[in-house]
Amino acid sequence: MALEPDLKSDCIEKQEVHVEYFVNEQSIKERLHLYFIKNQRSTLRIRLINCFFKLLTVVLYLVRAIADDEPKAAGKHCFNIVADSCKSTAEKCIYWPAILCVDREDWMYGLQCALAIINLLQVLLLLFLNYKGNILQQIMSVSMVLEAITSIPFVITIVYPPSHDLFVPVFLNCWLAKELLENLFNDLHRVMQRHHSALTQQVFILIVTILCLIITCACGIHHLERAGQSDMSVFEALYFTVVTFSTVGYGDIKVEIWPSQLFVILMIAAALVVLPVQMEKMALLLIEKQKQGGTYSNHRARTEKHVVVCASMLHYDLVNDFLNEFYAHAHLQDFFVVLLTPCELEPTVKWLLQVPLWSQRVIYIQGSALKDIDLVRCRMDQAEACFILSPRNKMDRIEAALLKNWKRKKRLSEKLESIINRSYRDRADQQTILRTWAVKDFAPNIPLYVQIMKPENKFHVQFADHVVCEDEFKYALLANNCLCPATSTFVTLLIHTSRGVEGETASSQWQKIYGRCSGNEIYHIQLKQSQFFGEYEGKSFTFATFNAHKKYGVSLIGIKRQDCNADLQLNPGPKHILKDTDTCYYMNITKEEYSAFILAHPREEKEKLEKKDSKSSSPTVGDPNVSKLESAICSVGTLALEMHHYGPNNSTGESPEKQRTEPTGQENPGNGTLPIEMREQNNHPTYERSTLQVPSGDRHLLMPPPAGEENVSSDAPPIGARRQRRPSIMPVSEMIMADNSPLRDHKPLYAHKEVQDESEDTWEEGEKWTKGYPPVMPYIGYSPMMCHLLETPKPHCCLELDKPCDHKSWTHAGEYNWPNNNIIIAAEYAAQGMVNFIVPLRAHFRPKHTLKPIIIMVEKSVDNNFLECISSFPMVYFMIGLLESLDDLLRAGMLQSDTVVVVDRESSKLAEEDYMADANQIVAVQTMFRLFPSTTIITELTHAANMRFMQFRAKDFYALRMAEKQKLEKEKGSNISYMFRLPFAAGNVFSASMLDTMLYQSFVKDYAISIVRLLLGLDQATNSGYLCELPITPEDLWIRTYGRLYQKLCSTSHEIPIGIYRTVGQADNKSECSLPMEDDDSLQGFSGERKELANMVRIKMKKLDLPEEEYDSEVSDKRNKISYVIINPSFDMKLEVDDIIYLIKPAGGPKTPSPMPPRRKFSSRRKTTHQRFRAEPQGSNVDTKL
Repeated sequence: MALEPDLKSDCIEKQEVHVEYFVNEQSIKERLHLYFIKNQRSTLRIRLINCFFKLLTVVLYLVRAIADDEPKAAGKHCFNIVADSCKSTAEKCIYWPAILCVDREDWMYGLQCALAIINLLQVLLLLFLNYKGNILQQIMSVSMVLEAITSIPFVITIVYPPSHDLFVPVFLNCWLAKELLENLFNDLHRVMQRHHSALTQQVFILIVTILCLIITCACGIHHLERAGQSDMSVFEALYFTVVTFSTVGYGDIKVEIWPSQLFVILMIAAALVVLPVQMEKMALLLIEKQKQGGTYSNHRARTEKHVVVCASMLHYDLVNDFLNEFYAHAHLQDFFVVLLTPCELEPTVKWLLQVPLWSQRVIYIQGSALKDIDLVRCRMDQAEACFILSPRNKMDRIEAALLKNWKRKKRLSEKLESIINRSYRDRADQQTILRTWAVKDFAPNIPLYVQIMKPENKFHVQFADHVVCEDEFKYALLANNCLCPATSTFVTLLIHTSRGVEGETASSQWQKIYGRCSGNEIYHIQLKQSQFFGEYEGKSFTFATFNAHKKYGVSLIGIKRQDCNADLQLNPGPKHILKDTDTCYYMNITKEEYSAFILAHPREEKEKLEKKDSKSSSPTVGDPNVSKLESAICSVGTLALEMHHYGPNNSTGESPEKQRTEPTGQENPGNGTLPIEMREQNNHPTYERSTLQVPSGDRHLLMPPPAGEENVSSDAPPIGARRQRRPSIMPVSEMIMADNSPLRDHKPLYAHKEVQDESEDTWEEGEKWTKGYPPVMPYIGYSPMMCHLLETPKPHCCLELDKPCDHKSWTHAGEYNWPNNNIIIAAEYAAQGMVNFIVPLRAHFRPKHTLKPIIIMVEKSVDNNFLECISSFPMVYFMIGLLESLDDLLRAGMLQSDTVVVVDRESSKLAEEDYMADANQIVAVQTMFRLFPSTTIITELTHAANMRFMQFRAKDFYALRMAEKQKLEKEKGSNISYMFRLPFAAGNVFSASMLDTMLYQSFVKDYAISIVRLLLGLDQATNSGYLCELPITPEDLWIRTYGRLYQKLCSTSHEIPIGIYRTVGQADNKSECSLPMEDDDSLQGFSGERKELANMVRIKMKKLDLPEEEYDSEVSDKRNKISYVIINPSFDMKLEVDDIIYLIKPAGGPKTPSPMPPRRKFSSRRKTTHQRFRAEPQGSNVDTKL
């Protein structure tokens, strides 16, 4: 039994069968076929050898022709031909034996015969191997005929010895060598795995073709002229050929006999056929090469730096904005930009890339990021970064044509059209996602900068280094515009590169201030390397930001610790103690590294000497015998910041303590808001400077007065002539108090005092509120934010504003009787990213009584997922309506709203002309602008250039002057030439294309996106602050200057001011007083057109059962005012009524709610006789009718 397994194994071994594979290739024919044809390397070697043999035969022929001295004796031994003399010397006799026979040496004859036999055998072998049943077609090919002409005659001479000197046109082998060279290019590409340019190959083939024509013609003419009376050398034949083909024809050398002349005719005819064919091929390749762009060479990639920009389509605005912003940074001037796109460039983009400024630094490549071969062409693995941009302004041409055709034939339903429009953005994101994955797979270590459209697709590219989601930032900016006016303008100016020289030649004061402060950007530096902040190591953050702004004019807004997991924090408050390893983020005209610190100024030194001489006769008691410390920051270039830090100046003999209550700076002549008399002072003279003036003068006035200052000296002027004493401001402490108790503010600002009187717990609605995170996530990757919520979500039926249900019977917004004015957002459809519009308006830190109702008016039906998201937010409703319909606007609460937000339409991408994509919303907004003049309208446009049509008035000559200003700034090369357009300056218009700059800047400033997200409330970081606003009322003018306000906020509520939103009247612009801003409505009050519009609205209101007295048809005064943003104002800038201060509140700091008006007790816009005076800033969240 033990032997059974062995027997079985023996049986199995006996049953094994040996199988041989590829037995059909073991034959001689298959082996030869494998060696001569299939094997690439052996085929390459064989062709190289054949090409060498062909060229060798041509060289041997030329050697023989040059050595042939006696052509007439060539035929005496060939075929026993005897030379005959011509009968007459006058006629052109032809010696035919010289044409038929030549003299060749024996060694040359043997070598030529050997080469001919080898070539003939190889041709016959290849003919045998490639035989596929049609032998005649292969024999009659051009290459086979040439082989027969150049090889078979030598075989005949071997067989028949008398034909030893028979002439054989061996020079025709040059054409066979040309064919072998063409095949060698293809073999080299396959063997070496390198894809050379097809245009280079075609140019080489064209050159070889011309050489073959010249060699053939020169050799043929030389041989035929042997039979004439005048011998022509090889060089002369070559010279004659070149002169003839170049159509010069000197005539010094000519052919004598008719065979030569006939041969020249045939060669010219052949050249006219062959050369145009080759030229046509090269021209087509050249055109295709121009379409496909160039190639970024490997050598350049190793020696130069470059970035790659991938996009589906490259438009003029996109390319121009990217190049201007990218090359605005000094250390990026040596970078190359490679544009990779699958589409052909538009003519405008081609023209742009031919500009000398870009032609040497920008390389266009037509290709796909999904193909490795195209990624190799742009050297993606060696690039410094890759920008992947989404197509925003255009739909695919084929899809757009189909949509237009369907709409024309009325075969496209509204629902299907909405689905197609939405899927367009989805497809754009899908293409971006695939490009991002392809680049990450090809070059895993390259930094990725990705732009995506919809937030629900963002998690697919979350691994990228920097991601900008358009819908997230767009809706967050629009929401903050409703709270902090012109937030979009503030952020746009902050993320654009500018040197602050815009407006320096303007005649208006507001243009100078606005343009100068627009140059402020965000920079970073480590504390221990900084002269701005290094001296504040160990001090509190609040102390450092106030003193740095006071001393240097820079605004410290954020910090980041060196810890690996540390987050960037905006205004971490006084609890944060600065360390030398902290990274500081600040706003300034230029970065500190590009600044120089000047300790003295020649003009100030001269002024100092003059004052010293004037005071020598009457010395001042207690005058310190020390020199002033004058500090200035000068940026390298044309812009300089001059700052002067003065000590006390005792010019009247009074004590320094007494002088702290006296002003040292002169009042602005144009400012008539201070109802107090100013005492004359000996001030420094005012100079006309082109530089940015930051803190100077009376900084010592910001300190609280010492004890005993209330006792005024007996020699003081009377009370009526003496300036009133301003309230003191507490100093900013270096360290937070040990007990962490908030400082008591004896003189709070009006907004703070107003909020203290309000009770946040009382609310008229019966719904119970709470604070928490939204229970429903709108999309994957959403960062939840704490906000006001309903304890019990509303039923979906209660969310529709104008549809009654079992829980409510109201049909329009006026019946809800909300305590505050509402906010309307009009869009084509309800996008998931619209949640980012709601969350900032329901943020947990905003007092409950200040929240405003939100009405979402969409054209298409709303899906259940969106309703689930908004059902938990208080006072959020939706309705189906059109922006062009007056009935829908009235039902949505247009009469009860102070802000209307108009979102860009997706279907506008079907416009025939690109810039017509905004036509629908521009006309609709203009209609609302005329019907409801008291409402602030914020509009999103596809193209930023169309903002000139917003709130258009044909007789507004001041707006026309601003149009000329835009052209002037554009000619100067400004990146934001549209900044002086009044709607943009006031924050009434916004374009998503402005956000592209943020992605471009993140290549240099990797913190740019994080700071903007924290400012807008898209992200929350531990101990990080948030953006809010503070209006300045007449009761707050005692604060007087921006620097005093800075100290006031830092010492009490620990808030950091970062800018001002200012509204000025036409009278404040003395140089522009001759340019009226009014149209017919404002000049004549109730004109005929105004009455007609008012009657139309009242008829609609009567139809909808709305009280007619709620409609306010008067033209608001703010139409004739100019609003603009001042980023990081100077320390001594005077505050004005209606100023709105941009603040960064600390997280967890003293509770100082956002300044808002008291709750409304009525739902209409009717004015009451008991309302208090209230500022009316344009676009703010203040109820202007209270």
